[in-house]
Amino acid sequence: MVTADWPGVEPEWSRTLAVASTSAVDPPGTVRRWHILDNEAQLSRLGLTPAGTLLCVHGNPTWSYLWRSLLSAGSDPAHPWRVVAVDQLDMGYSERTGTFRRLADRINDLGDLSAALGLTGPVVTVGHDWGGAVSLGWALAHPELLAGTVLTNTAVHQPSGAAVPPALRLAMHPAVHGWGTTASDAFLRVTHSLARPALPDDVRRAYMAPYRTAHDRAGVGNFVADIPLRPSHPSFAALRSVAEGVRSLTVPALMLWGPRDPIFSDRYLNDLIARMPHADVHRFEGAGHLLPEDRDIATPIFAWLAARRRDRDRNGDSDGASRRAPSDATTAAAGPSSPSAPVAAGFRPLWDALGEQAGGPSGDETAVAEMSPQGTVRRSLTWRELEQSIAELAAGLRQAGVRGGSRVSLMVPPGVDLTVALYACLRLGAVVVVADAGLGTRGLSRAVKGAAPEFLIGIDRALGAAAALGWPGRRISLRDLPTARRRLLGVETSLAALASGAGAGAEADGPWPVPEPDAPAAILFTSGSTGPAKGVLYLHRQLAAMRDTVAATFGIHPGARLVAGFAPFALLGPALGAVSVTPAMDVTAPRTLTARALAEAAAAIDASVVFASPAALRNVLATGDEVGEAGREALERIGLLLSAGAPVPEPLLSAVQRLVPHASLHTPYGMTEALPVTDISLEGIQAADADAAAGTVPGSGNGVCVGLPVHGARVAVVPLTASGTAPGTEPVTEPGVTGEILVSAPHVKEAYDRLWLTQRDSSSVPGWHRTGDVGHLDAAGRLWVEGRLAHVVTPPDGVVTPVGAEQAIERLDAVQLAAIGGVGPAGTQAVVAVVETVPPARKAGPVAPQLAHRVRAAALDAGVTVSAVLALPALPVDIRHNAKIDRTRLSRWASRVLAGARGGRP
Repeated sequence: MVTADWPGVEPEWSRTLAVASTSAVDPPGTVRRWHILDNEAQLSRLGLTPAGTLLCVHGNPTWSYLWRSLLSAGSDPAHPWRVVAVDQLDMGYSERTGTFRRLADRINDLGDLSAALGLTGPVVTVGHDWGGAVSLGWALAHPELLAGTVLTNTAVHQPSGAAVPPALRLAMHPAVHGWGTTASDAFLRVTHSLARPALPDDVRRAYMAPYRTAHDRAGVGNFVADIPLRPSHPSFAALRSVAEGVRSLTVPALMLWGPRDPIFSDRYLNDLIARMPHADVHRFEGAGHLLPEDRDIATPIFAWLAARRRDRDRNGDSDGASRRAPSDATTAAAGPSSPSAPVAAGFRPLWDALGEQAGGPSGDETAVAEMSPQGTVRRSLTWRELEQSIAELAAGLRQAGVRGGSRVSLMVPPGVDLTVALYACLRLGAVVVVADAGLGTRGLSRAVKGAAPEFLIGIDRALGAAAALGWPGRRISLRDLPTARRRLLGVETSLAALASGAGAGAEADGPWPVPEPDAPAAILFTSGSTGPAKGVLYLHRQLAAMRDTVAATFGIHPGARLVAGFAPFALLGPALGAVSVTPAMDVTAPRTLTARALAEAAAAIDASVVFASPAALRNVLATGDEVGEAGREALERIGLLLSAGAPVPEPLLSAVQRLVPHASLHTPYGMTEALPVTDISLEGIQAADADAAAGTVPGSGNGVCVGLPVHGARVAVVPLTASGTAPGTEPVTEPGVTGEILVSAPHVKEAYDRLWLTQRDSSSVPGWHRTGDVGHLDAAGRLWVEGRLAHVVTPPDGVVTPVGAEQAIERLDAVQLAAIGGVGPAGTQAVVAVVETVPPARKAGPVAPQLAHRVRAAALDAGVTVSAVLALPALPVDIRHNAKIDRTRLSRWASRVLAGARGGRP
């Protein structure tokens, strides 16, 4: 009898049973003693009928204790499931058999156990580490019972040419293996040390408990020795059978992954996705090998089970195995349609206007251009040249192996080259992955590895980073490189070679097939200003809808001429049929745009439209004296200026208006997931501010007015509760109700890539995208943004959203920027204001009493009581927009300072 005295385990879950073995390594009639954790008795005692059974299989060197959170969650009356977590033979508290049990034996053993338990369907297998292969082997052998499968950090195949993970290679080395895995407990301790955060002492002791002696650890050593790396290994055929067999599994699948795993890295996840492209996937950034310890996996697993049950009920399935089409949220396997495939009526692919321009009377006019630092056009293409360049590169990429659904990371600065590469990939049906250098090296590396591109096209600096940081993808350089450099960077070819080689004469291939509207087209990464950057999946129809929304909202049609000083719009010009020029600047660093560079770009194409971020506009104003007479005349011909990426204060727009006196100034509100959502002009901002001051329009004020929904979009909110959350699912449009902002539009993203849980949360209101922003509507239908949901402060007297008070404080002449944060437990938080002063403070910490009094008074006028005022020489802002303040980071810093720590940096 096993005494279940382990943290987090109910004693009634623990049981042992005798199981007749049919394994080839056991003599006929052998009976083996198994230990399992099983909540069946608990469910019966509570009078709960389970929806099915989770069959959970641990890996090496853990045991059934790994799954205790699932056992607890499975006994919840809200979602009862029987959970059977096994200790494999020779592991945990099961019998030490004295035999070497290989993969095929373990799969067979699990079948013996399930038969002894009398398991009936539906069964969902759950596997971790090498328990993943065992659980999948059982799944393939029991299709009549199988309803789904869940995998966490596992593998079924060693990718060809890929190195064995160093940790495994060391553990398998003859000089280390016996001592490290069996004679000592080193292998266990190393594995436990992979937890992030570190395991509590009592949990670590529970994991060690079944493996006190070398005899206890014999199975640990045998498990390591049974890893089949070569075809000659006795278990190679069994693992290959599992690896190929899972391709036939059509039941729902969920993959939960810790990317900081030194053993089962993302390359194993990518292999599994390729074998089960219909799987839902969620990568937990920062988590590692012991994912069930690092993160709450019970919540997503039971949410997923509930969603699959709803699918089954909706589809009328009765066998418990919900068959589904591949999920676009997790993979991009679909490609362009064949020339004869039907295409949705009225669908125009993103590049439709480009082709029309190339084939029309404007074909020999400039389509795209880029400026040099000297103020001259460095490079340009006519519409016909652009169309031909795209066709040639697409043909070359196709010959290089790029196919429909191939993920292609583009690390090329905005300009002619990026335009050609982007549209060539889209023509092929490839999925372009765009993450800019503004994320920083760490953020960019995380994004690229998460997206797992099959190809990486980049400039020399990006290729150097790819080689140094181990980014995935076959590498293609922008330009031809010297042989030595090419070898050093692992570059196979260049865009120039592809276009001039296989792509030459590409027009003879005839018309390119039109993509299916629902085929994946792009993965665009968010700015990372509110957490790790997220990949946002767009389908072709959504990109086309974005183009149409911009055209209809702002009146940008073929023939327009635009200066693209904001990266997202640098690629929309050809789609709109508009001539576009990239000014001499680093678009990943908006502050590098000068007034002179803007004017020179405008003059080069006689521009009528300008796109620029708020940070770029600030520097344009700061360098306005550099513009000569010709430049000023060019700027005076601008008819429309759009500034997006962050809220634009009215004083900034008013100052910009003097630089472009005849332009209509607009500041659309949007996000990577939906761009744009609303729009407002300078005159609209002034009118909204006047309405707020006069109180003539109910709901006006307390935030930044971002205007009315754009063409085809709808906006609503989910009301905030007193706890500062928005748990509801009913859209509300009544004036003055503050809540999480919802948006619905044809151009809203399809899903978050490989972030199933994030996607589920963002789409929990059917037909709407939850933005994570908070705000309200006024009686005129205008949207007012009050901040981020994650930045809502919860003092005892009610929730506080930050933007209204920040705006009031920033009106003080001594304050450049302000941020509102909360210190203390939720519901009893103190409101803290952190300011960047003019001139900047010499050191971080409390401000002078006189300024503190003025800040408190300004905030009180906005209805917010501030308890403490602190200063920093510069507030932390996101790299991409140079505008979004990291309030969460500031709140943590303020907590330390107010607790007596020295100021320091946030």
